[in-house]
Amino acid sequence: MDKKKYYITTAIAYTSGKPHIGNTYDVVLADAIARYKRLQGYDVYFQTGSDEHGEKIELKAKENNITPKEYVDKYANIIKSVWDKMNTSYDKFVRTTDPIHEKAVQNIFKYMYDKGDIYKGEYKGLYCTPCESFWTESQLVDGMCPDCGREVKEATEEAYFFKLSKYQDKLIQYINEHPEFIQPEARRNEMIKNFIEPGLQDLCVSRTSFTWGIPVTFDDKHIVYVWLDALTNYITNIGYDPYNCDSKFNDIWPCDLHVVGKDITRFHTVYWPCFLWSLGIDLPKQVLGHPWLLTNDVKMSKSLGNIVYADELADKFGTDAVRYYLLHEISYMNDGNLTYELLIDRYNSDLANTLGNLVNRTISMVNKYFNGQVPDIGTTADIDLQLKSDIEEYINGINNNMDNLHIALALDNVIDIFRRSNKYIDETTPWILFKENNIDRLKTVMYNLLEAIRIGAIFLSPFLPDASKNIFKQINSNNNTLDSVHDFNGTISGTKLNTPEPLFARIDKEEALKNLLKKDN
Repeated sequence: MDKKKYYITTAIAYTSGKPHIGNTYDVVLADAIARYKRLQGYDVYFQTGSDEHGEKIELKAKENNITPKEYVDKYANIIKSVWDKMNTSYDKFVRTTDPIHEKAVQNIFKYMYDKGDIYKGEYKGLYCTPCESFWTESQLVDGMCPDCGREVKEATEEAYFFKLSKYQDKLIQYINEHPEFIQPEARRNEMIKNFIEPGLQDLCVSRTSFTWGIPVTFDDKHIVYVWLDALTNYITNIGYDPYNCDSKFNDIWPCDLHVVGKDITRFHTVYWPCFLWSLGIDLPKQVLGHPWLLTNDVKMSKSLGNIVYADELADKFGTDAVRYYLLHEISYMNDGNLTYELLIDRYNSDLANTLGNLVNRTISMVNKYFNGQVPDIGTTADIDLQLKSDIEEYINGINNNMDNLHIALALDNVIDIFRRSNKYIDETTPWILFKENNIDRLKTVMYNLLEAIRIGAIFLSPFLPDASKNIFKQINSNNNTLDSVHDFNGTISGTKLNTPEPLFARIDKEEALKNLLKKDN
């Protein structure tokens, strides 16, 4: 039987510089969802990549005395290396300078023009170069760009426009009839109130004042402007072309989920649906506009000097620890906050104490009491039934929260399995059972602990893949499917456990902070 397909994307990262940890959250979040869907048995296609055209790139390349292509080659490789460092399981890393993408974008532009959805005009407005966006006077905040807070300049140039206004009523109706389309709900309300209801203005989709972009085939003075180029990566890289569409496209599209930062939700839920309707294509099923990660409660920016890079943090604390912090501390609705103090506290409490200590002491007890072999189940008690019932409740919580994109809550449910297992140790006191020679009861307790750890490790795998693999290695099991989590008998008696190894060594907070602050200065 064919597996059900699941297509998930991240926003493509802009190649103007190295992505900071907030940008990296996007791909780690999408990776956790993709891995979970694979665990559920879906045939997942997970796409990410880099956005490589625009005036900002042209200027940066000039400053560095290299060609724009050399510049984007360098930063596309840097972005990919950060994604790889964070152990993300993407199926394809796309680039908007890929010839297949460029050709399809040219055909998309021509198709929309021939249809009458793109027309030539003149743009007069206030332009922000870093954001590559035009703004009206009323949209400015204190006279500055509303997105980045930088200076805007008056600009006038010949341009092609996309008839965004044509689709306004259809867009409002669609969003109202499909409340699941934009998540969270607050983001949906913001899109309608702030961007759609005030009236959609036709969108500038070409530029003539710089040359680093995809040329318009029928008017080579113009290059295709950023959002029409960037957004279409989601379809061009799976075989879409308005004149010669690959069958692969119809197998995969519509996309199940676009994972994007809240600051670019507008482009994905206002511009993108209208582009797709112009092409006669179904809309993606869902767009998740996730919150940001702040540092010391302040948005990251080069000017403030508060940028943190995920790969550098992973070198200090380990990839899984950084993944854990990102996925646990940024909620469905609210911005997360990163400080070294909070990261170390979370690492020590959840990873070293709750998880690492549980696995280590359980395997050590089995080594001591049963010569390292998984015991048969002996006598059972009500307390065992309560453990199983609680774990089943956490499993339901994980599944419900993942299905509703409440990823941080789902991860906390996973850790709840390990917290509950530690509590079970305190309730059953295996060392006293051993001392009293109550071996039948001890067998059940140790079996239940190993089984709870195995189930926890299965659900941990989308979030902390390396730690999960390490646990399975230590308990010497390869029974890691979702089908095996409900019966509570998936650990095989007689299995010889491997030597326990620390999963997460506890960090001396004072010493670590001293070293980190010294390096940062």
